[in-house]
Amino acid sequence: MKLLIKPKKGCCKSNPRCKRCPVVVKRLVKEGHAERRSDGFVVIAPTLKKKQLKAARKR
Repeated sequence: MKLLIKPKKGCCKSNPRCKRCPVVVKRLVKEGHAERRSDGFVVIAPTLKKKQLKAARKR
C-alpha cells in the first residue's frame, strides 16, 4: 500500500517535525523513500520503516 500525502506550505516549528512538513518530505525524497508527483503530492514508499520516518522528523 502506497501512502499519498500533500506537504504543508511551511514548517509549523513543532518538535519533532510533523509528518506533512515540507522538510520531512524533502528528506524522504532525498533518501529515496518517497517520490514527488507533478500535482504536488508525494508518494511514500511502502517499504518505509518507522525508524527511517523518525530520523527524518528529528530536529
